[in-house]
This record gives sequence, C-alpha cells and structure tokens, in this order.
Amino acid sequence: MTAAPRGTDPRGAPTLGSFTGGQLRRLGAVARLSRTDVETYAQVLTDALGPVAERPLSLAPPARTFLSDDHTPVEFSLSFRPDAAPAMRVLVEPGCGADSLAHNGRAGLEAIRTMARRWHFTTDALDALQDLFLPPAPHGPLALWCALELRPGGVPGVKVYLNPAARGEERSAATVREALQRLGHRQAFGSLPPGSGYPFLALDLGDWAEPRVKVYVRHDNLTAGQAGRLSRMEAGPRSAAVEGFFRTAAGRGPDTAGLGGRPGLSCHSFTDTGTVRPSGFTLHIPVRDYVRHDGEALARATRVLRLHGMDASVLDRALAALTARRPEDGVGLIAYLALAHQRDRPPRVTAYLSSEAYAVRPPVVETARRPLSVR
Repeated sequence: MTAAPRGTDPRGAPTLGSFTGGQLRRLGAVARLSRTDVETYAQVLTDALGPVAERPLSLAPPARTFLSDDHTPVEFSLSFRPDAAPAMRVLVEPGCGADSLAHNGRAGLEAIRTMARRWHFTTDALDALQDLFLPPAPHGPLALWCALELRPGGVPGVKVYLNPAARGEERSAATVREALQRLGHRQAFGSLPPGSGYPFLALDLGDWAEPRVKVYVRHDNLTAGQAGRLSRMEAGPRSAAVEGFFRTAAGRGPDTAGLGGRPGLSCHSFTDTGTVRPSGFTLHIPVRDYVRHDGEALARATRVLRLHGMDASVLDRALAALTARRPEDGVGLIAYLALAHQRDRPPRVTAYLSSEAYAVRPPVVETARRPLSVR
C-alpha cells in the first residue's frame, strides 16, 4: 500500500483527529452545511474518537478495526435524494483505542451516553439489549459503532451499530430474534430473507421521525436475480429496479456469476411494532471489490445517481474534498453503493466513502484478485 495524503493540525503535527476533522469540514461544505455546523461536528468527531484523536498518523492505526480496509476508525457517507442537498453522515468506532473488545464496547457505550446527555435523548432501547450485544467476554470483529447524521443546526441524528455475533457466531440468529422481540417487533424475525449471517443490528436513538431497528443480512455469492427478491416490504421496490441497481453497481451482467468476493448486504428496517413486515429495504454493494480502481467505481455511482434523478457532480466534489489523489490511483475510496427504499419516500442512493487516513489500496492490475476478509 502507498501512503495517503496527510492532514495537519494547527500545531503542524498530523494526527488522526486533524486529518479526519479536515475531511469532515471540506465534505460538510459540499453537503451545504453551515460553517458553524461544520465546526461543531468536527469537534463532535474529535470527542467521539477520544484519546486516539491526538494519535500521530506516523504511528500504526490504534487498532485493526473492521470499519475500514486501512483500519481508519472513521467512514463518511453521502445519502442522495432528488432535488435536495445530500445528507452527510460519519461513522466512527468510539472505543477503537481500547486494549480489548470488551473495553472497546464499554468505551463506545459511554460515548453514546455522553451524547445522550448532551442532546437530551434516551438510551432505553440500547440499554435493553446490552446483555445481548455487550457481554463481559464478547466475540466478533466489533463491539459498537456510532453513526451521526450531520443535520443543519448542530444536533445530529444518532445511530448505533451492534454485533449479533457478540455471544458467538452460532448464536447470531437467536440474538437478532431476541433483540427484535425485546423491542416489540415480536414477529419480525420471520419476515427476514434467508442469508449467510447477520453482521449488524442498528438502532436509531434520539430525534427521528420514525426510529428504526435495522437488521443487516449477509448474502454470499449474491446474484442479480437473488437481489431482486430480497425486499420484504409491502408495496416495496420492483424486482427489476433492484436487479438493475445490482448490475450497475457490481458491474455484473444478467448471465454472470454472483459476488464471489466480499458479499452483498441487505438491510431491513422496522418502525411499526404493529406490523410484521419491514418498512424499509436497502441493498448494499461493496463496489470496491468489483472494480479495478475508483475511476470505475465513480463511473458506476454516476450512472446510478443520474438514473434516479440525482446530481452526480456532488460526488465528484466529495471525492476531491476527501483526497488529492486521482480516482484511478487507488481503489476503495468509494467503499459501498447502496439503494434505499423507505415507505412513503422516494428512493435514496448512498455512497460510503473511505477516509484513507493510513493507506491507499493500490489499483488492481493483475487478472486474478486475492479475496479480502468480509467487512
């Protein structure tokens, strides 16, 4: 891997906090956030990172985090809608500097509770699941991640991501089922599509119009036809529309094999405890594993955005805000592309963008690609 461009803090020393904070400031301008909001959120990100924010980038990453390929504990995303500025989000692992997964989870939980006190929201839903997802000796690749939707006004929407394999991979399904039942979605688990595992369960905390419980399902060797049948929404997206997104994002024609590397993910959102079916469905494609370089990923994202009537030029500006490198000089800057459907709302397209604070993955030049670990 080649070194990524570095950010510099006011004292001239490049740190994880100054690098990712600089990216947030520049990306916030692209998303039309005010300067005041951008400065507020840059400080929120620094606070969420905790002591590792001051860690020099000349050192190795604070942990081998599952959150990104180069182990930066920060990821950005832009969620696009027709005729509107994109919604900007930042995903962070608050406990990334901990010396164990258990300590990581406790640090993450304390970070969420600090946010709850600051922005006056309850953590009741998270507290009800603590024994399932934050046991004394957790398993798996993560403990707790926090996503912040950076809204105008300086108060973000808060989401937490939890690991269903925390008590063992073999108990993941039972953990998801129990979590849904505790949160009032007693029959929801049976509406999920078949898959190869459950990598995440996510909760909306705080001020959301319809707080969601989201279950992510992994799909090994996913094909376009299979992707078109994953939604369990009533009056959900047409199969042809989902298949079309899959083929464009993954670069797979109708007669080609499925995703043999990093798998696709489906996400199923539950908002109403009085209904069995989910109110939302999202298909996530790990585009970085199916392109030679980010120039190809950008071209695919552009086609998807234009197809849905969205301004693709914003994504060009977003990439320039994150890095000075050319898209063709690396792969992974665009990590995932996702197509989201929510009841009574138009579809959204989300591009997940890597910070690359520690390294840039080189473009693919060989014919055979070495498989990567699943995110």
